[in-house]
Amino acid sequence: MHVHKNDMVLVISGNSRGKTGRVLRVVRAKGRLLIEGVNVRKRHTKPTQKIPAGGILEREQSVNASNVMVICPKCNNASRVGYTTVAGVGSRKQKMRVCKNCNEMF
Repeated sequence: MHVHKNDMVLVISGNSRGKTGRVLRVVRAKGRLLIEGVNVRKRHTKPTQKIPAGGILEREQSVNASNVMVICPKCNNASRVGYTTVAGVGSRKQKMRVCKNCNEMF
């Protein structure tokens, strides 16, 4: 998946288009992301031991990974992500992500 936890992303489609946020969780099996402050919905909850008051809570809902672009930490622009291999520990090769705008690895 082109998005990892703690990446800054820009939402490019849907109700939250144009918003940016940090990725809180990645669900690889479903190809979805939980992004801070994006796709916030109201949830009516009954009182429980954890939430004794109950009431209406606002929670982030997941977004499809294809609806976001990673914001490059070097050039600070939303960009597509490429991959390259670099020498890792010993004779192993390591796969790194590359910004398609500035060709910097991150």
